[in-house]
Amino acid sequence: MKAVNNFIRFDPLIKVADDGLCIPEVRQWSLEKYRLVGSYCDIFTTGMKNKWKQLVYIDLFAGAGYARIKETKSIYRSSALIAMSLPTPFTKYILCEQDEDRFSSLEKRVKRDFSHLNTTLILGDSNENVQELINAIPKFGKGNTLLPFCFVDPYSLNLNFETIRRLGCNLMDFLILQALHMDANRNFDKYIREENTRIANYLGMENWRDVFEQNGCTNRKDFVKFLADQYQNQMAKLLYKPAKHMHQIRSNEKNLPLYYLSFFTKHTRGEEFFTKVQKRVTPQLTLDM
Repeated sequence: MKAVNNFIRFDPLIKVADDGLCIPEVRQWSLEKYRLVGSYCDIFTTGMKNKWKQLVYIDLFAGAGYARIKETKSIYRSSALIAMSLPTPFTKYILCEQDEDRFSSLEKRVKRDFSHLNTTLILGDSNENVQELINAIPKFGKGNTLLPFCFVDPYSLNLNFETIRRLGCNLMDFLILQALHMDANRNFDKYIREENTRIANYLGMENWRDVFEQNGCTNRKDFVKFLADQYQNQMAKLLYKPAKHMHQIRSNEKNLPLYYLSFFTKHTRGEEFFTKVQKRVTPQLTLDM
């Protein structure tokens, strides 16, 4: 942690040594993502610890807990273990991972370094295991107030809106990685075909192609903005505020847009927190379609 302006600020970038377990390789720009999610978790737990009995961290694509930066070979804790390293931890952690090797390594690291925390690990596809995930969330009740935060970090658009809808029935903030450039834009020709269901599942809209055409969209240059707009519309139906905060991540080499970290909340306090967080981390460009 760093002392800044006479107070202690949590540093989400936590270097670690190779422990012989699975360590997925990621690119340099992932550090920006770790800064953002770690800083939000820090301000979230610090600001809400005396207002809610239980604060719950949910990670739908938790990975192995460690990540190796391809360009530097340095190893850092990734999202789930960053959230576990907070000076004011969450009262409950629910971590989901589909890959068996990554899950096994995550489980061993959690048991080794964070056995003091209340944690549930779920092996499998979050889209298929959403009910098990919901069952792991502590029950809200009189005298047992509950506020969850869900980080969603898929490698592609492999995220069903039905999963978000079911989780969003609760008072829950989301930080969602939207792979609108690195997946949607690159695979436009594949996704536009009638037999492909990826976008229908992602948006929760069977008729998305009709809406795409009705909006005057015809090709890949319209695709990214269309997906972003329709996702916002779908979240609005769940009573989420318009995502004012779409934090763009770009590649280091050519400064090309890759994906957005989109923040969704139902309350103004969440918006205030995220605005503060964006001032903490390295400035990135706003939504640029």
